[in-house]
Amino acid sequence: MLKMMKQLALGLVALATLCAGPALAADTIKVGVLHSLSGTMAISETTLKDTMLMLVDDLNKQGGLLGKKVEAVVVDPASDWPLFAEKARELIKKKKVDVVFGCWTSVSRKSVLPVFEELNGLLFYPVQYEGEESSRNVFYTGAAPNQQAVPAVDYLMSEDGGAATRWVLLGTDYVYPRTTNKILRSYLNAKGVSDADIMENYTPFGHSDWQTIVAEVKEFASGGKKTAVVSTINGDANVPFYKELANQGISAEEIPVVAFSVGEEELAGLDTKPLVGHLTAWNYFMSVDTPENASFIKKWHAFIKDSKRVTNDPMEAHYIGFNMWVQAVKQAGTTDVDAVRQAMYGQKVKNLTGGMAVMNTNHHLSKPVLIGEIQEDGQMDTVWNTDGLVSGDAWSDYIPESGTLTADWTYPWVCGNCEKPKF
Repeated sequence: MLKMMKQLALGLVALATLCAGPALAADTIKVGVLHSLSGTMAISETTLKDTMLMLVDDLNKQGGLLGKKVEAVVVDPASDWPLFAEKARELIKKKKVDVVFGCWTSVSRKSVLPVFEELNGLLFYPVQYEGEESSRNVFYTGAAPNQQAVPAVDYLMSEDGGAATRWVLLGTDYVYPRTTNKILRSYLNAKGVSDADIMENYTPFGHSDWQTIVAEVKEFASGGKKTAVVSTINGDANVPFYKELANQGISAEEIPVVAFSVGEEELAGLDTKPLVGHLTAWNYFMSVDTPENASFIKKWHAFIKDSKRVTNDPMEAHYIGFNMWVQAVKQAGTTDVDAVRQAMYGQKVKNLTGGMAVMNTNHHLSKPVLIGEIQEDGQMDTVWNTDGLVSGDAWSDYIPESGTLTADWTYPWVCGNCEKPKF
């Protein structure tokens, strides 16, 4: 009898061990992190990986989510756009993540989009982009053109911004710069700017020889009209671009440059003295003085163990998106994608600039817009900001093929490119 009882006890222990594997796995909520840690975009994306690790760590210190530990699953798509799709599939199918935070360039987002829609995954995309897209599987927490590019042009056209009448559109050769500049050209034309007063040029990722292009910009600006440069140059190509501006003696007073992809992180690697006065347009600056921002910076420095590390706009976008996702999961009581998506609509999170970010049913945020001047210390001095929040547009009003479209992913619309209702 004693022998039988021992065998029974051993059998129960074995059964418990067998069942513990899946149970333990189910007790972990997995957050995918899809950012380039190598290649041309590592200069911008590595910090976003670190931001996600900080947010996950902070959540676990608060007890996790739904009574479970949260695990960050990090992969490196290495600035290789097809590899982004492979890594996205790996995260969703093999790693079984519940959500993914990632991508920087629009070409990387376009690469992963079919994967997320096929597998019904959920992506939070934290970087400014060109709009002209709305997917039920993506929440766009960066700026749409009406939250960055258009307000920046309006500012440069104003007396405070220098009253520019001639325009240089410089970009990296991929979908975000080309589409953004298509919108801006149409917007400028509507404001009375002729095509003869618009110069447009594109260069490959990682472009390093800017001498000829900067000389052409200088020549274009020599005709007597106030000229401004709108830069959608991405990644490490910004370093030699700004160095060449300085080499050719181009000051912000002569030809102001407003950049949409240069933030505090990129400026940390530059000699900023010749760049003082040039502009950036974002929804957040590290220099903004609010209690929320001070707390975020303090946590960042403690986590990264480096008091000199800066913060930037896409970091705030991840902060907002992650906290909204956490709130939606708690509201839904599950990480199921369909339930979380429905719970995301109307979520509110305090942004770091003193307002409240709101998630709209077109999967875009309502956010403030800030324009800042680059300072010698690599920080931005805010020279202009919106009075309140600007709701992100999935489809631009300034190009004919998009002007009649809207996005609304709640019943009864459930559509990302429907015709606007006519009332």
